[in-house]
Amino acid sequence: MTVSLTGKNAIWAALLVGLALLLLPFVAGYFGNSWIRILAFASLYIMLALGLNIVVGYAGLLDLGYVAFYAVGAYMYALLASPHLFDQFEWIRQTFPDGLHSSIWLVVPLSALLAALFGVLLGVPVLGLRGDYLAIVTLGFGEIIRIFLNNLNAPINLTNGPQGIAKIDSIKVLGVDLGETLQVGGLSVPSVQLYYYLFVFLAVVVIMVSVRLQDSRVGRAWMAIREDETAAKAMGINVRNVKLLAFAMGASFGGVSGAMFAAFQGFVSPESFILMESVVIVAMVVLGGMGNVWGVILGAILLYSIPEVLRLVAKPIQEGIFGVELIAPEALRMLLFGLAMVLIMLFRPNGLMGRRHA
Repeated sequence: MTVSLTGKNAIWAALLVGLALLLLPFVAGYFGNSWIRILAFASLYIMLALGLNIVVGYAGLLDLGYVAFYAVGAYMYALLASPHLFDQFEWIRQTFPDGLHSSIWLVVPLSALLAALFGVLLGVPVLGLRGDYLAIVTLGFGEIIRIFLNNLNAPINLTNGPQGIAKIDSIKVLGVDLGETLQVGGLSVPSVQLYYYLFVFLAVVVIMVSVRLQDSRVGRAWMAIREDETAAKAMGINVRNVKLLAFAMGASFGGVSGAMFAAFQGFVSPESFILMESVVIVAMVVLGGMGNVWGVILGAILLYSIPEVLRLVAKPIQEGIFGVELIAPEALRMLLFGLAMVLIMLFRPNGLMGRRHA
């Protein structure tokens, strides 16, 4: 009887959360599309944080180059859904006379697979490293990818260098162009809201995968390696393969997120994938609680949404109180970001929701 009641409660809770997510952008839209954009990007960062949580939280491997997989997914979509390759290579122009316009059904699996491949490429040379050494090598990997993207405009212009790639196609789902306002009866649904729904759907899929992985045989193996790699090896766990799987699985989430970012922005450049992005994503995982799916979601929402909200309201509030802007929103954002990290490390070193042990 208790199990049945719990099951019904879970279903009702899921329905209520789904309804809230469905209606939330309509409420936020009264205050402007900037607020819906914050909600959309919060969903994107949830996917990124959950991907890194597999590597850092489950397997205990400190990865400071995670933004590289984000960049790989973004540039993959940009190259497959923009005129750049069409303009640069004659054989592509002849093969695809109507241009490259990739479907989302191709983009999502391909971005996941390509990023997973890069995850394995990172994982192979660092299998024997731990702690600070692993962090330094992964940091270098992230910077190498960014530098490559910044310089692959000669002798063959593949990435257009620091100028980035523009005119990227918006995503089309079941004939609906997410880059245009959708008219449903007398209701207008703006483009940013359509992307919000897509990002929320993908975030829910990533959450479900993460929860299933947590209690799976592979998830238990990751946690065993996190707690004691030597003991895990003694128990018969293939540490090498399990670590590579962690890098590949985490990277795949980052690749999908990057592809969605490119479609949403319509433009990508190396400046979007700097080291600070990796640091922020790591901070989301640490803030929420490494290894705790719901904690990581909370950390991603807080560390992305609060600074962006401050960007919108800090100046009007300061001018209303003091008559002048005393602290620039960006400076205030970084100040609060650093303060939050210090307080968490002092009072909640395991994160807001702690870490789940194997």
